[in-house]
Amino acid sequence: MLARGSSPLRGDSPASTAIPLTSTTIYNHTQSKKRKRDIAPNGTASPAPSEPLNPAENVVLPSSHDSLALRPRLNISRGPVFIPISEGSPYHLTEQLATNRIGFRYIPAGVTPHGSSISFRTIESNPTSFRVGWEDRSPCIKVTQDGLGLLGDRGFRSARCNAPIREGKWYMEVKIEHGGGAQTADSARREGAHVRLGWGRREASLNGPCGLDGYSYGIRDKTGEKVTLSRARPYCQPFGTGDVVGMYISLPPLRKPIKNDPHDPAHIKRERIAIEFKGQEYFESLEYPQSKEMIALMDFQRKAPDAAPVPSSNKKSATVKNVPERGRGAHTAPEPAPLRPLPTLTGSTIAFFVNGQSVGPAFRDIYDFRPLRAPAESRKRERKRAREGAREHKENPFDDGTLGYYPFISLFNEARVRINPGPNFDFSPPPDIDTAFEPNQDAASEATRTWRPVCERYQEFMEEQWALDRLEEEEARVDAESRAEEERLEAEKKSQREHKRALANARKRAKQEAEAAAAANSAAATSLPEAPRLDTLPKREGSTAPMLSGPGVPAYIYEPPMLDLMQRTIGGSNPSHVNSPAPTVASSVDAGGVQSGYNSEYGDIEASREEEEEEEIPAEYLDVPATYGAPVGMQHYRYRAAAIPMEEEES
Repeated sequence: MLARGSSPLRGDSPASTAIPLTSTTIYNHTQSKKRKRDIAPNGTASPAPSEPLNPAENVVLPSSHDSLALRPRLNISRGPVFIPISEGSPYHLTEQLATNRIGFRYIPAGVTPHGSSISFRTIESNPTSFRVGWEDRSPCIKVTQDGLGLLGDRGFRSARCNAPIREGKWYMEVKIEHGGGAQTADSARREGAHVRLGWGRREASLNGPCGLDGYSYGIRDKTGEKVTLSRARPYCQPFGTGDVVGMYISLPPLRKPIKNDPHDPAHIKRERIAIEFKGQEYFESLEYPQSKEMIALMDFQRKAPDAAPVPSSNKKSATVKNVPERGRGAHTAPEPAPLRPLPTLTGSTIAFFVNGQSVGPAFRDIYDFRPLRAPAESRKRERKRAREGAREHKENPFDDGTLGYYPFISLFNEARVRINPGPNFDFSPPPDIDTAFEPNQDAASEATRTWRPVCERYQEFMEEQWALDRLEEEEARVDAESRAEEERLEAEKKSQREHKRALANARKRAKQEAEAAAAANSAAATSLPEAPRLDTLPKREGSTAPMLSGPGVPAYIYEPPMLDLMQRTIGGSNPSHVNSPAPTVASSVDAGGVQSGYNSEYGDIEASREEEEEEEIPAEYLDVPATYGAPVGMQHYRYRAAAIPMEEEES
């Protein structure tokens, strides 16, 4: 069942108007179902059960300390508010109080001091002693302000005391002030007042008598019979108004949980949510449900386990045709899960004393109060629900530390009783009750008392709860440190990842910039025009020499290599035809120092060279633009001067 809330807090809540609860969601139970589906349930709690007709104010409290800074730190809860049922009556109704019903249980809670690892802890309520539980009773049970006097109304209603018995030997008394079928003077009811007294577990219903099912064991005043599973068995003489009934219980030591078995129900684990109800903090938890194995004990028509099945008849029915079974239509229902075994507390005993007299144990080896082991299918469903992250109450398959056998008092009509938790009793039992029940045993021979008055159980129980609070706080502290360490490591990893990412981005940007620069240089190099060939340049008028500057000749701002210039001048394009990098006279076969294949009629080479140097260079070779450089014109002229005689000789 999802945790749900109700309407906004009314003005009668002392803390509702002063404390903002920004992290909670509250809505009215009277809305339509369609409207309810539109509201997220993750910030709400279950319907608190105090007022049947008017939904009670009930909201989930935030878990952060900052949101709880304005709340007072209480050691004792505020409630309840006592309303006398009539003027001068010692019996009261209780208001401003969450009572257990509709499958939910409530325990007073308080905000922890600053610096604590948890936000809430278990606190007490006044009076801080063994008494009836303010929250753990039917609203029809009226109480005195000390929590020891109870008054019934309208049929069997029950109440549990505020501390369970989990192990050991304990004793208490209950005085019948009005019961045994007695009628009151102003009562118009046909039946009188009756009482049932005994011990019951958390699963026992508060709207029925003690002994209604297997979760409680008791005796009835009308006949003195002992009752459990709604089966009455003879036990003692009837009792009524003025009688004192002693209640004794002996339970074996608690079994230690198996450490290597995480599903052992003996492990202690609490599943509860802190809520606010009418200005007071409470722990809300799901009540333990009744198991199908215990419910099966109430099936009076169920066959005994060793009962033989009735043999089927071989005779066919005359009105039913023997139609063969069809494969498609034959569906076999899944077999129900087998019932789990019900463990018992070996050596346990429940006994009653009427005015100090007892006929012996009423019940032995009673059922274990811890929950049955959860089946594997149920654990799978719980894990799936946990992964989904729904904010809801969960059934607790473990002991939460409050399980046990509680004093269980059931009142019919106007029955009245008075609880005496000790240490002083009207009829003190023998020092060793178990030994006294054994035949041929002298009770006076045992001087040491083996049982304890139940009044001592309250403080012991609260110490157990506070020890669990400290354990939860230590676990929360360790978890917080672990989360902080994980966050620190994650932050370091994130910083390293960001640093690596920054370095990678820097390298990527540098690479991109280098590629862009290379691409720009390549584009600039490919955009330069090719130098024109000399034989393609326009000729000067009246001459065969190319015009290297002037109209129609493009001006180039770069100076081409000499080798390329000579290649273009000669008209060749193959570098293999070039004898030297520079097309000068020195590279010619007629250069000085090299003997020509012709005879000496060509004259002295040195003399010819001097004449060439003295010869005036024609102006057409001096018109080469400055881009090519003045020496270029000189080289062209000398080259032509050396080549003309050879051409004339050949011609």
